[in-house]
Formats: sequence, C-alpha cells, structure tokens
Amino acid sequence: MSAATGIKRLGFAVAAFAVAGLIVFGALALLIPADTVREAVKTQIRTITGLDPQLGGDVAVSLFPTGSVRFNDVSLGDNRTGAPALTAEQLVVHLRFFPFLIGRIEIADVALVRPTINVVFAPDGGSNWSGHVEMLGRALQPNPDRVRSFSEIRIGDGTVILRDQANKTVETLSSVEFALAWPSISKSFAATGRFVWHEQPLDATLSLSDFVAALTGERSGLKLRVAGAPLKFAFDGYVSYRPTLKMEGTLAADTASLRETLRWAADWNSPGGGFGRFALKAQTNIVGGSVALSGVNVELDGNVGEGALTFASDGRKTVQGTLAAEGLDLTPYMSTARLLTGDRNWNRLPLTLNGLNGIDVDLRLSAARVSLGTAKLGRTAAAANLRGGNLTVAVGESLAFGGTIKGSLGLAYSPTGTDLKAQMQFSEVNLEQCLGELAGFRRLEGKGDIAFNLESSGTSVYELTEALNGTATLASSKGAIAGINVEQLLKRLERSPLAVRGDYRGGKTPYDTLSVNVKITQGMADVKELRLEGPSVRLVLAGSASIPSRELDLAGTASLLSAKAEAPAFELPFVVDGPFDDPAVRPDIQALISRSGPGQQLLNAVRGRLQQRDQAPTGAAPSAPVATTPAPQPTLATEPQDPQ
Repeated sequence: MSAATGIKRLGFAVAAFAVAGLIVFGALALLIPADTVREAVKTQIRTITGLDPQLGGDVAVSLFPTGSVRFNDVSLGDNRTGAPALTAEQLVVHLRFFPFLIGRIEIADVALVRPTINVVFAPDGGSNWSGHVEMLGRALQPNPDRVRSFSEIRIGDGTVILRDQANKTVETLSSVEFALAWPSISKSFAATGRFVWHEQPLDATLSLSDFVAALTGERSGLKLRVAGAPLKFAFDGYVSYRPTLKMEGTLAADTASLRETLRWAADWNSPGGGFGRFALKAQTNIVGGSVALSGVNVELDGNVGEGALTFASDGRKTVQGTLAAEGLDLTPYMSTARLLTGDRNWNRLPLTLNGLNGIDVDLRLSAARVSLGTAKLGRTAAAANLRGGNLTVAVGESLAFGGTIKGSLGLAYSPTGTDLKAQMQFSEVNLEQCLGELAGFRRLEGKGDIAFNLESSGTSVYELTEALNGTATLASSKGAIAGINVEQLLKRLERSPLAVRGDYRGGKTPYDTLSVNVKITQGMADVKELRLEGPSVRLVLAGSASIPSRELDLAGTASLLSAKAEAPAFELPFVVDGPFDDPAVRPDIQALISRSGPGQQLLNAVRGRLQQRDQAPTGAAPSAPVATTPAPQPTLATEPQDPQ
C-alpha cells in the first residue's frame, strides 16, 4: 500500500468520525431538554463561584452545532443596599464539547455582554463587593468534591464605575474588553484586556499568584501592567488587605509629558513651564492610604535624582521626601516667570498659583550644581514647602555668583493676586553677575554683600514692583564702577571747568569701599545714602528711584581727593537720572561756571545788566542788549547697557 493511499484512508476515517460525532451531538441536542441544560448551567455557576446572579429575562438554549446558553437581563445584587453591583444585557455560557457527547453539562467559558459593574468604596474601607468576594473565596477553597470549573470569563463592551464615598469621587472605565483566566486547575489568576479612561485607551494585564489568598485578604503575588499614550505603569510585588491594604514591591512609571499626564489623570494644571519627560523607579511600601518609596530613582526634564518619597491621602494629598541630584536645571520652570520682558520692562503677564492648590509638599533638595537660566549655582541645599496653596522656598546654602546665598522666598494666593515675601542674604558675591541677574544692572565690578527684606502683593511682576515695601543694603570693597572714570573727569573739569563737551564713555572708577542703604515704600526706593570711597575719588549720593518705571533720580557730590591735603582738591555736585540700564550723569553747571574766571565774569556781567534793567525808571530808554549764550547742560553719558 502506497503512502498516498494510507493518507487518503486516514482522512476518510477522520471525516467519518467527525460526521458520527455531529450525528451523536445532534441526537443529544434533541434528547436533552433545554430546561435541563438551563438549570444545570445556573446550578454550576452558583457552585463554582458561590454567587447567585438574578436571571430576570428570557433564556435561550442552543445545543447545535455548539452548546450555548444565553441569559438576558442579568444582575448581581448588593447584599447590604440591594442596589445592583453588576448588570449585564446578556450572560453567554459555552459548553464543553466532549463531556456533552456523553450527556454531561460542563461550562467551558462565560461571557458578559455589555455589563455595568458598580464598585462603591465606603468610608470604613469596605465596599459593596465585600460579601461577594467572601462568597467567591469560600467557593474556591480546595475541595475534592468540587465540580470542574470553567477556564475563562470574558467581558465585552463593559463599563466599570468606581465610587469613593469618603473623597466623593467617581471614576468611569468604558469600553472594557477583558479576558479573565479563571483558576480552574492552578491557584493563579490572570486578566488581560483594555479599557478607556478619561477618553484615553489603555492596555492592562493583572496576575495573582494565589487567587484564593488574594480574595480572602491574605498575601499573594501581584503583577500589574498598564500602558497607553499618557503613561506606562508597572508593579511587581505582593498584596494583602487584612487587616488593612498592604502592598510591597517594585514600582516603575514613565511618561513623555508629566504635565499632560497630570492634566489627564487628575485635571491638575501645574504652574510655570517644564514637567515634560518623567520616569520613576522605586521600592514601594503601601499601607492604607500611605505610600512610601525608598531607593527612588527619578528623572524629570533631564534632571536625575535619588532619595526617598512619601505620599499620603487623608483628606489632602501630601508629598514628603528628600532628593539629591548631581545637576539640577530649573530653567524650564522659570520660563513663564520672567521678571523682565524683551524691551527691558517688568513683566505684566498675570501670575497664577491655581496649580498649587489641592496638594501639600514638604521636599528637601540638594544638588552639586544648579542652573537658573544664565545663572549657574554651585552646591545648593534648599527646602520647598507648599501648604494650602502657599509656597515657601528656604535656601539653606547655595554657592552662587562666587559667594553664598541664604534666605527664603514665599508666594501665597491672596484676593489681590499673589503675596510675595523675600528675605535673602548674598555674601561675597560677584556684583556684576548677581545684580545683572536680579535687576539687569551690570555696572558694579567686584565682590560684596547684599541683603534685602521685601514684601508685596499684585497680579503680575509689574504690580508687585508697584506695591513693593522693604529695605535693601549693599556693602562692597575693592571694586569698580564700569563705564566712566570719575577721577579723569574731575581732573579735566578742574583744569577747564567749561570744557564739558566730549565723550566721557569708557574706563572705570575704582573704589575701596561702597555702601548703599535703601528703604522702599510702595515701589519708590528712598536712597538714604550711596557712598563710594576710592584712592582718589569720593562719591556721596542720595535721592530716589522708581522701581516700577526703573528710573533713577539721584543727586550728590563727587570729590577729587588730594594725598597732600585733608580737604578735597576739587568738588563737583552732579545728578544721576534716567533708566537703570543706561543712566545719565550731569554735573552742576553753576558750580562749573563759578570755578571759571571768564565764565564767572560773564555771569556777573549778565547779572548786573539784569539788575540795572529791573531798577531802571519807567519810560527810560533800554540799555543796549547784551548778547548771551545759554549755558550748556552737559550729559556725561555712560556706556550703553550690554544686552542680556
């Protein structure tokens, strides 16, 4: 007999067997009453699950070509309230083929069509499913007399509604498609599928190493994976809930935009910029509503930190922790908090602290280096405290601008906008860099100490400057004022007082000491004294400055010192006015004329003529006019401000 002939005979045998099976199956379908099948299925569901679903609608039984039973209008009530914990348009039961050939009714799998599952969490920690879970746990206990269980439950086009009565929140999962691998042989349980939450589809898998232990609240292995466009989340560890919920294991999460994830998940809009790429991995310990993360490795906007974090939710969401980073770039978070605009005016865009509500934060940060825009800071230790929408940042120490910074900055919501309080001390800082970053003023070279205590309230940076109150001091030694050489200017005017025309830009005025004392009231800075002592020059100024308009209005005296005499060799009153970035220096023209012999003679002649005219009798012929030229009002311009 050839191989082809053998294969052909085998095919005929298989076909004959299949035909015989169909004939037998069809015969059984005619011999077994539909009511018997329906009751057997209902009894088997109760026996396997311990649950007693209510079958309120019609029941359709189909035994050919495959065995299936369809129950319409199915519900599972809540023993405590009577409200349905589950409703479904249909419950479809498929029967096993071979047991049916010998007259036995065994369920192969179960499908819920368009179910609605209501899960209500009570303030005491229980839920409307507590009784059903206990019955299911008892039904799945090892029992040699237990009937063979079905292997799968499928959910098609379902809806899950989660209600938290304590926090008064409701979440809805729609388009739920899941396949639940029922523990028919092993103790494990697995669920795989997808659902839509907040209009975003998510794929999810869940596995329990001991399903019965998990149902009864005992310790069981847990693996959970959720993945979608907003985020990826994974947990691998253990879970139990007697006497309270406990979870321990490894947690990992990442998202391309933390800002979008927070907006999607919690409708929380973070203020400022940043909050982009985020990744987290940590050892997790959850007890009740408290989450403790140890061995944290977190990445946000390219910043990588390590430490420990704790989350709690006992009415208010609270975050506490300590993080350390090698490098920290805070530039993205300052992008929408610019003090100055491109035209060198204060920013008038509204400040908002709305995103700071709803969460409390107590976080301690340390970094080897910190970037704030163009400012580069060294080793920094700071603490951020956010409570009730009020943010306080305390700088323990920061190596910055070649010196150190200490102090605190507070921002709080108020009916008038934003309340600001700042107390900062800058010690031995590079004045050009520091004042350039803080106020756009880059005229002082050298190191010094700056201290200010300020408070204000407003809806924008500009309004904050209008309502600013407080004090500020500056003390420096061995530095220079860039843009003008006062000594050279004074010597030139001493030789030729009226030679005020020319370009006086460039050069520097070195000093041994510089001190500034300012009191600020409603945006106006009262400069009590600005005193500069140099090797050959002394400057003393006083006056005011408008912080909102960034304008100076100062007057003082410049003295040319002589090494051989105690009294100054030459003194010149002058004024300083104009914008912070490029102020103008104007000498007192009357003082210059009085030091010039010809100029003084001309001025005396003009005064005499004017006096004679005033004293002349009425009707007298006027004297011949004396031609005079108005004295020039010189401006000693300093270097234009370098663009930042």
